[in-house]
Amino acid sequence: MHADEAVPPGKAKAMEAFAGLAHEPGVAKPDPILVADNVVRRFGGLTAVNVSHLEIQRGSITALIGPNGAGKTTFFNQLTGFDTADSGEWRFNGKRMNGLPAYKIARAGMVRTFQLTKALSKLTVMENMRLGAQQQSGENFFTALFPFLWREQEEQITERAEELLQRFKLDAKRDEFAGSLSGGQRKLLEMARALMVKPELIMLDEPMAGVNPALTQSLLGHVKDLREQGLTVLFVEHDMDMVHDISDWVVVMAQGAVIAEGPPDEIMSDERVVDAYLGAHHDAPLSAEEAEKQLAEAEAELEAAATADSTARKEPGDE
Repeated sequence: MHADEAVPPGKAKAMEAFAGLAHEPGVAKPDPILVADNVVRRFGGLTAVNVSHLEIQRGSITALIGPNGAGKTTFFNQLTGFDTADSGEWRFNGKRMNGLPAYKIARAGMVRTFQLTKALSKLTVMENMRLGAQQQSGENFFTALFPFLWREQEEQITERAEELLQRFKLDAKRDEFAGSLSGGQRKLLEMARALMVKPELIMLDEPMAGVNPALTQSLLGHVKDLREQGLTVLFVEHDMDMVHDISDWVVVMAQGAVIAEGPPDEIMSDERVVDAYLGAHHDAPLSAEEAEKQLAEAEAELEAAATADSTARKEPGDE
């Protein structure tokens, strides 16, 4: 952001909340909307998630980054009820969420999108939007038999859906099948549908994955706008330019654990983060002993390969 550009109110509030915080894993936040403690998920002998403590600041955009296999999406799945953690506890607005099914967590105000979009392709865009609304009277079997009991509510739901589709520039597609949308448009639809729940925290799993560059800026703008509306955003992303552009705070995972937290500028140069992505001491010069050892190992490998090749070329009658 250039010095002469005005800082949006939501961004300014988030920056104020993070000012002065220690840049260490598990640092306490002034007003956390989500707090996770000792969340562990194992698959056989593999520990995919082992998060000791993490707090997500209310009203901010927090990025969750890390190399492939770090446990980011698995952690998302635990928090949102799409998978069951082996142990641990997490609270949303002070209420215990672990053990609850996904639909109850969504009703509480914590919703998510997916890396691979979950739009119902055989339904229209508008029908997908209506499905996102909660506690619809017409979904009850007996109430559904009497339209006068639910028609007014459906009109209100449709009105909200129209407003969101217009905001996300999908209003022209309202009557088209969701399966006919491009990858980027389906991402927009999934984000808009998530807002039908009227959430407080929206969790985005790689929102830019597979999106045409022409729609990238549109998606970025919508994510930033969520913060300006007072919502909290937690997102997983591999695009470091995007992370730097829109996030207020960055959390880094590696091998299932949180290894670093801090503002984007600092995280990008944090040695722990560089090591997680590229390997420890990836650019450190070799000592004389290390260089000599590597040379000896390479020569031994070459000699072994030459011996094996010579043996393979020998004819049975040569001995």
